[in-house]
Amino acid sequence: MSILKWFSQKKKKLSKSEKLNIPGDLWIKCPSCMEVLFSKDLEKNYKICSQCQFHFRISAKERIDYIFDMNSFEEICSEYKPVDFLSFNDTESYAKRIKKATVKSKRNEAVLIGTALLKNRLMNVGVMDFSYMGGSMGTVVGEKLTVLIERAIENRHPLVIFTSSGGARMQEGILSLMQMAKTSAALEKLAVAKVPFISVLCDPTTGGTSASFAMLGDIHFAEPGALISFAGPRVIEQTIRQKIPKGFQRAEFLLDHGMVDRVVP
Repeated sequence: MSILKWFSQKKKKLSKSEKLNIPGDLWIKCPSCMEVLFSKDLEKNYKICSQCQFHFRISAKERIDYIFDMNSFEEICSEYKPVDFLSFNDTESYAKRIKKATVKSKRNEAVLIGTALLKNRLMNVGVMDFSYMGGSMGTVVGEKLTVLIERAIENRHPLVIFTSSGGARMQEGILSLMQMAKTSAALEKLAVAKVPFISVLCDPTTGGTSASFAMLGDIHFAEPGALISFAGPRVIEQTIRQKIPKGFQRAEFLLDHGMVDRVVP
């Protein structure tokens, strides 16, 4: 009897309580090349597909662990939390969405800020987390980034911000849009102080985030294949009634057209 036939018969005999306890996330299919990847191998490879080099989205903590010196990150303003000051409701209340996002991401907001060492050099670091309401920028995100920028002006160490965002947070109305002006004004002060700002554009960087601080860096790095845009490709096509070029709004396209300085894995 073949091992497959034996396993099949054995599986049929198992009662519900005896079912094999195999983790559901043991294997992951790459959305780009459809290769089935062993989860532990993917983690060892920094969440990059070994077959096609597709970059999976990673959490803010993973990004910090991958890039900066071990255990050097010191978070600030971790107690800042969003508030449903408009009592906003769409399919569900904003207050409920905040609770869900906090549980899902294990964060109080869509950005972590603080200081970290990079090859023993102190950096002011901001890392957006797409798992928290699509990395959307509300009043707390804008405030935390402004605090980080002001700290960089004070300590005169380089500022590095990793963006991964769907844009302004609609549940906070006009106040979320005001964060675009707020962060941009803070970066103007940083430029006057001649402190360098490195903007790292991760997938995706769109909407109000790309239309403000994300594209105001002295240097712009981007992840391979990252979507970087203001409006989405469908909206643009419907507006101009033309087909957009292949790869439009991807990191490599922006590099070819002078919007990004380097695409970096």
